[in-house]
Amino acid sequence: MSLFFHRQLPFLTLVAALLVGAAAITTHAATASNPPNIVVILSDDYGYGSVGAYGADPALVRTPNLDRLAREGRRFTDAYTPSSVCTPTRYALVTGRYCWRTSLNHGGVANTLDPLLIETSRPTIASLLKKHGYATGFVGKWHLGYGTEPRVDFTRELKPGPLELGFDYQFAVPQNHNDKSRVFVENHHVYGLRSAQLTPTDKSLGLDAPGRDDPKTMGDLTERAVGWLAKQAGRPAPFLLYFAPVAVHELVTPSAESKGTSKAGPYGDFIHDLDRSVGRILAALEKQNALANTLIIFTSDNGGVISGGQTGASKIAMEAGLKINGTLRGGKHDVWQGGFNVPFIVRWPGHVPAGTTSSEMIGVVDIFATLAAVVGETKLDRTTTAPDSTNVLPAFLGAPAARPLRPDLILQSASGVYAIRSGPWKWIQGVPATPPGKKKAPAASGPKADQFSPRLINLRDDPGETKDVSAQHPDIVKRLSETLRQQRAQGFSRD
Repeated sequence: MSLFFHRQLPFLTLVAALLVGAAAITTHAATASNPPNIVVILSDDYGYGSVGAYGADPALVRTPNLDRLAREGRRFTDAYTPSSVCTPTRYALVTGRYCWRTSLNHGGVANTLDPLLIETSRPTIASLLKKHGYATGFVGKWHLGYGTEPRVDFTRELKPGPLELGFDYQFAVPQNHNDKSRVFVENHHVYGLRSAQLTPTDKSLGLDAPGRDDPKTMGDLTERAVGWLAKQAGRPAPFLLYFAPVAVHELVTPSAESKGTSKAGPYGDFIHDLDRSVGRILAALEKQNALANTLIIFTSDNGGVISGGQTGASKIAMEAGLKINGTLRGGKHDVWQGGFNVPFIVRWPGHVPAGTTSSEMIGVVDIFATLAAVVGETKLDRTTTAPDSTNVLPAFLGAPAARPLRPDLILQSASGVYAIRSGPWKWIQGVPATPPGKKKAPAASGPKADQFSPRLINLRDDPGETKDVSAQHPDIVKRLSETLRQQRAQGFSRD
């Protein structure tokens, strides 16, 4: 159903409500007897226009495996990350809670040596599904910290971490593809750690352990994910795999297999690595006859980099013609749509209608409540569990809705600027946050100065976000400003 038009005729409302209820009952009945396996794939800095199914030019990049997910599943066109930068989105996915409710409220990210951002008492997608008998594994970029000390000591036990949040297994890149740890973490320790000896450099902590080989990292992570899936074969319990590839985050380091395979330079090659990784996950599921009963969600943590990045690879790709974020304005870090509006594809045979598209507004933060509904939990206590996560399962299933499943959605840029989406409207508060240790917020000048000015945008009429219409609609400004204020103050945003 269209994002912007919602008919209110009583008869249609009743029919829609009945259909949604029937879909929910059918799904609950199916999952109660045969709960699906679940694979959540969160790519890194992967923009809206970088997937074939979202309009990427096949002469530049090819994404056959992602396109297969879209062909056999449902593609969302109005899906959002809660932040235009990494850590806050990962926090929201795992907890169903906006990250600005934590000490990381200024729009930034967790550093390599930061402690665990999530309280071990807080429910997560892993602990929720573990309670329902799921085996739970995490492989990929973590970026949410380890331990409780102000500065993580990677030569010691890294606890608490993902295992204390409900995951049975982790094999992780601690922060970013180019982080200073230069190592993998397996369960509670640095993988292959030989001693507590350190030989630090400007770019490395100098840990005495096998270092990551950047062009091989995507393959190494994928190998671990596929290996973990293979161990689930034949076991009666369903499984959750949360897989977080490092592609296409800087450093852009395509593998030897992908190097030179695209017409968009190294950036396009790295996209091919990401797609190949998705293909290997699908092949592993097919090999163990699990694909038919697996719910797969693919999305990104924020929009793509359009500034060139550390290697300049994204600039080369754009000069070749790749529209990294499609026609959306801006990209990673920004308050514009290119920072938040990301690819979001769902595949679940027999439940999610194949080859369909939805314009329903949903968020990565909604994955928690939606997975809860899949396993039959539809009444979550918003004071303790996933306070900002909405059950959007009806949108996954293609059930018609009489009104938006999500009346609004809060966004925050890397500079801490809040925005709120509601119907066609986007209200940008325009006030940057002052990061810890800084005396003042980012200057409201330079090329990004207009992100620090309040404005109201009608995305239906102005998808390029060029016109401030706040003067013409003071009532909308007042309503959205009050909704934003209230939801920030009350500790939850869902009904």
